[in-house]
Amino acid sequence: MFSRFEWQVAMRYLRPRRNEGFISLIALFSFLGIALGVATLIIVMSVMNGFREELLSRILGLNGHVNVQGPVTGLTDYDALLAKIRTLPGVVSAEPMIDNQVMVTSKGVARGAVVRGVRPEDMRARAIIANNIKTGSLDAFQGNDAVMIGDRLAERLGLGVGDRITVISPTGNVTAFGTVPRVRAYRIVATFDVGMFEYDSGFVFMPLEAAQTYFNMPNAVTTIEVFATSADAAPRVARELWHVVDEGAHVLDWQRLNAGFFNAIQVERNVMFLILTLIIVVAAFNIISSLIMLVKEKVRAIAILRTMGATRGSIMRIFFIAGSSVGVAGTLLGFLGGLAFAHNIEAIRQWIQSLTGTQLFAAEIYFLSQLPAIVDPGEVLVVTLMALVLSLLATIYPSWRAARIEPADALRYE
Repeated sequence: MFSRFEWQVAMRYLRPRRNEGFISLIALFSFLGIALGVATLIIVMSVMNGFREELLSRILGLNGHVNVQGPVTGLTDYDALLAKIRTLPGVVSAEPMIDNQVMVTSKGVARGAVVRGVRPEDMRARAIIANNIKTGSLDAFQGNDAVMIGDRLAERLGLGVGDRITVISPTGNVTAFGTVPRVRAYRIVATFDVGMFEYDSGFVFMPLEAAQTYFNMPNAVTTIEVFATSADAAPRVARELWHVVDEGAHVLDWQRLNAGFFNAIQVERNVMFLILTLIIVVAAFNIISSLIMLVKEKVRAIAILRTMGATRGSIMRIFFIAGSSVGVAGTLLGFLGGLAFAHNIEAIRQWIQSLTGTQLFAAEIYFLSQLPAIVDPGEVLVVTLMALVLSLLATIYPSWRAARIEPADALRYE
């Protein structure tokens, strides 16, 4: 398709000469702009994918795919309801739970927290907790005096395994003198670190029977967590659950419970894609401007080539090769650089933090304690093809203008 002569001339035109330094500088900026745009798009899309996947895995690791929430008085006779739920297609497991907000205090420090009462055997079956025990042991998670708290909460309160934590519930006991907050001290038997700030700093787990006693809910639970075969199966399982739950209960799948959160992530992801695509578009316009200037500089050379027998098509291909080489090389560099950066982003973050002495990824803000990145081959392919197409399209008009130059007119006005 392209002759050796056309390649040689195109590469010669790309090499800067003394009076063409400005043109070569614009071509360099175009090359760097495309490389930067492709690399940044790959990195940002990978981080957004990783961020969403990590949040989803942690949220669904500690929460069921579908929640059956009872009325104010709770779900009574929940064992019979559990038996019905477990027979539904697509249901892997169903676990009773008590979920309430409290205040925890120790050594004069108070923090808001969420208490979850779960059965010890159900807690041991949750891999995200069982595999991330920081101190203590799940074997001690039983009885009416044991609790397990997040590692960051323990750090804030200055507590460890064996220490006692005071739990205060605003929905207290009704007495002749009014409502008195319910207060009780529990012994910490283990701490966990799942890598999500919200859970590690604000969750307290206690055995289900202890939670029933503390919240004065004998033989009742507030929620039944249902785990489906996959996150995508949750809406279908939720529809099936409506046929087996009692009136007054509410069925909510994870998508409805976290709809605002994940919709915000998706909107941010789309906006970032559009904004960063502009970098590649600007670089493509730089290719157009540099080629137009190169064509204007090479008018006499084009005329000489035409008089020596070069066709319009040959002239057009020469400048097409010159312009597209910048775009293709920039895309390739961005592709390799983006993949390398995405695969080592956590190590790079740690290195920058140690070098600057600043925290670049605060868990309090970004929910996660590590910077995740998941490279989607389909997205990488789309970004790469988009950069290549824009780069090739940018060369068409300048190449066409070069091919339209008439030798006689060019030499007459030189």
